[in-house]
Amino acid sequence: MPGTDAAGPGTTTHPAAAWLDGALRVPRHVPLVAQVRSGMVESVHYGSYIAVDADGGTLRSAGDPGALYYPRSSLKPLQAVSMLRAGLDLPAPLLALAAASHSGAAVHVDGAQEILARHGLDASAMANQPDLPYGTAEREAWLRAGGVPTVLAQNCSGKHAAMLATCALNGWPLAGYLEPHHPLQRLVHDVVEELAGERLTHASTDGCGTPVYAVTLAGMARAYAAIAGAAPGSAEARVAAAMASFPENVAGEGRDVTALMRAVPGLLAKDGFEGIQAVGLPDGRALVVKIADGGDRARMPITLELLRRLGVDAAALAGIATAPVLGGGHPVGALVVLPHTNGPTAHLGEEHHD
Repeated sequence: MPGTDAAGPGTTTHPAAAWLDGALRVPRHVPLVAQVRSGMVESVHYGSYIAVDADGGTLRSAGDPGALYYPRSSLKPLQAVSMLRAGLDLPAPLLALAAASHSGAAVHVDGAQEILARHGLDASAMANQPDLPYGTAEREAWLRAGGVPTVLAQNCSGKHAAMLATCALNGWPLAGYLEPHHPLQRLVHDVVEELAGERLTHASTDGCGTPVYAVTLAGMARAYAAIAGAAPGSAEARVAAAMASFPENVAGEGRDVTALMRAVPGLLAKDGFEGIQAVGLPDGRALVVKIADGGDRARMPITLELLRRLGVDAAALAGIATAPVLGGGHPVGALVVLPHTNGPTAHLGEEHHD
């Protein structure tokens, strides 16, 4: 039945209001990026971020990096670390695919199939949702060829193939491999806690069906710092090297995270739905961004600006494309990173340094 609220008896509330039961805290985001059209601010994207050093200490931050967020697909490198620790052994191109949200090109679909075939498996065991390729060009080509949604074309198929391979290697059940109580997912849970340096208290289900855990931006930054700065030969270092060496398998041609990794050798980058971007630098520093409204277009402009502030070569970053602002098919504006001022208190637009 419809509910009532403080507006008075009989006032109806949307069913979604049941999710906002007063126990949830809305993060204190700050304005980060504006869309400027013909000299006027048209829209503003709020968000939060944190950059940490190789030991996880805060270098700079803004907004609410201590709030909990679902990292979505930026969790994949941590999941890949978990699988390597459980004995999975893949060549670097396929390991990069295990940490990917790929575009669905032939190399991605074939790679997922190869992961399965190496372990005596096929796509029938995969529990991700069938989908068309994620990349625009790849999707159009797939449809022109008469393709339909499949589990292998879905952007998380490399991860799911690797999860099934890990289960086969360990004698764990293939059925139910996405259930939170499954040995694989219990391992992932523990590794995420370890790398993030914080206890996991909230969980949900990602779009592909995999468990996803709520982590602070600070925790995710510590995790990426641990992966980026890991000792050679460790599972973390192997994941970082695979992603940095095969960025086209982590995303795809024309994708900004692939372009970013190509522009800065040794850098690893992973995006996630709802405006998440995580970056690990070759020296072990890390950066994580969350765009409050979940919009994707603001994710890369603020990331690039923060990388410049962290000393990454601006010339190397100059060629990374961001979303255009068009009118009649011609540029009429741009996405602009809003200025931040230094200060000891958490006012809007302020950035904090430690």
